[in-house]
Amino acid sequence: MIPKELTSDLKLKWTRIQQAMQQMGADGCLLSIDVNLYYTTGRIYNGYFYMPAEGEPRFFIKRPNGLSGNNVIYIRKPEQMPELFAEHGLKMPEKLVLEADELTYNDYIRLLNIFHPKETANATAMMRMLRRIKTPWEISQFRISAEKHAATYAKIPGLFRRGMTDLEFQFEIEKEMRKNGSIGIFRAFGANMDIYMGSILAGENAEEPSPFDFALGGAGMDNSCPLGANGTVLKEGTAIMVDMAGNYTPYMTDMTRVFSVGKLPEVAYRAHQTALTIQHEIEGKAHPGTACADLYNIAAQIAEKEGLSSYFMGTKQQAKFVGHGIGIQINELPVLTPRSKEELLPDMVFALEPKFVIPGVGAVGIENSFLITETGTEKLTHCNEEIIDIY
Repeated sequence: MIPKELTSDLKLKWTRIQQAMQQMGADGCLLSIDVNLYYTTGRIYNGYFYMPAEGEPRFFIKRPNGLSGNNVIYIRKPEQMPELFAEHGLKMPEKLVLEADELTYNDYIRLLNIFHPKETANATAMMRMLRRIKTPWEISQFRISAEKHAATYAKIPGLFRRGMTDLEFQFEIEKEMRKNGSIGIFRAFGANMDIYMGSILAGENAEEPSPFDFALGGAGMDNSCPLGANGTVLKEGTAIMVDMAGNYTPYMTDMTRVFSVGKLPEVAYRAHQTALTIQHEIEGKAHPGTACADLYNIAAQIAEKEGLSSYFMGTKQQAKFVGHGIGIQINELPVLTPRSKEELLPDMVFALEPKFVIPGVGAVGIENSFLITETGTEKLTHCNEEIIDIY
């Protein structure tokens, strides 16, 4: 059941979960959402992960068949769990932690009727807080993903052909991603966040607002998925922002680079250099104890000083963040927003993405993934950061 190479990593995570449970006075935690199952077991299955406040976890599995190991218990339906708790010497929890923000209403009520806890708490919030701080094994997975991410990006100029649309260009990049080991799936937290492998924005499409909570929008191919490339022809004077997922392991790196078809207007290059200045300033000030809100304010102040505030993080719709945590999901905690109350902590991994949209030209700027160390930051994603002419 538990991959041998993950034994130490998972035990560390289990200990952290139990410590969080004990702090909130909970005596049981039940998880069933895929990202939490992967986080706690190293695999995704149909069933439940149950962690008591003390002792070992139990794995209640419906599918697939054939999993084995300590504390693996097969069930047909969750209603069997109370009887199995008694059979395995588990006390029914009086305060049960459930994924309240992610379970359907029916599933949540069903579990309440099965366990009859006196009190409940929110496992979604608890797990997102715990997943902010990465383990040594998780950090190693980011490093692998970052290396492959950069290797794919290095091949992008050779994929361009004159007369292409943004969609045709994206298809070629996606193919290269898959050849280089991309898992393909792009996991995000929250409703209305469906996207496939990433986004390319070119020309006027970069201004199009999206209902999705990403830094920039784009009209997309259809109103059913209103984000990203929309068939824009990549003509002379167009900026192309490539923001494709670094999902080469379950732990995603985030990286954006900008390419141009021929030369761009001077304001585009000036905005891009301003984005690099923002990255440099934040990289120097991001260390344990730094307030996330302060990092956003640094970015906004530099954009204002350069007279570029009206282009910063969009035009018709401006995102009010400049970075976000990454992990199994692309939008984990913390978020670099002026409203944040969080501070950076060692072993957080976040994406920093100062971007500008130039009307009629496209989006410029930068995005890289960073690890917070004991003393500062370590950039994980390394690739040419200048605007690359691919005409």
